Amino acid sequence: MAFGRRPLTPLEKSLGHRFKRTDLLDLALTHRSWANEKGEPEHYERLEFLGDAVLGLVTAEWLFQRNPELPEGELAKLKAQLVSGDSLVRHAEALGLGVALRLGVGEERSGGRTKASILEDSMEAVLGAIYLDAGLDAACAAILPMLEAATEDRTRAISGDAKTQLQEMTQALGWDLPEYRLASASGPDHSKVFVVECWVAGEIAGRGEGPSKKMAERLAAVEALARLPEK
Repeated sequence: MAFGRRPLTPLEKSLGHRFKRTDLLDLALTHRSWANEKGEPEHYERLEFLGDAVLGLVTAEWLFQRNPELPEGELAKLKAQLVSGDSLVRHAEALGLGVALRLGVGEERSGGRTKASILEDSMEAVLGAIYLDAGLDAACAAILPMLEAATEDRTRAISGDAKTQLQEMTQALGWDLPEYRLASASGPDHSKVFVVECWVAGEIAGRGEGPSKKMAERLAAVEALARLPEK
């Protein structure tokens, strides 16, 4: 009689990885408080150490390949931003990692499932467990969505503030405020592409393209900022 494969846990579904060694997954989810209460010697901290190194390697190679023009210093800054605690916590929350953690009673009562420090550390432990379970390619597959999401967040943050920065800079230069003009809107209603021009001092200073006019304006402002003279 043939037996079917065990069902995936919700976390495995979110990660896109089926563990061959479920003991590794269990260990990656075991907080020190749970291990202490159960009298078990192991918890996720050693896996956290390994996962941190794997994350650093994958991120460094990803940035190296994607940014052939950037010097070492800029690559290092980008790496630090992408693998920051905030990025790890956001990814852990998106995966639903907190729900799967094994916590002691005291840690559970104090809201451990949503604590940033625990989510950050356990996220690294899970990455370390995937690496031990299936190797670097599997770890890469689990890490890349996090890097892409963190990159998108960073881009939104930069572009979201660009219009304010541009307005402040043009005022400081004694110029009229920037003007945003819709150059074109193409594509079907459910997938339109907008192109916006940013005019500064009577000239086109930047162009932006995006799925909404607001996003196109922000990207146009980013380009205009790069062309403004320093005050």
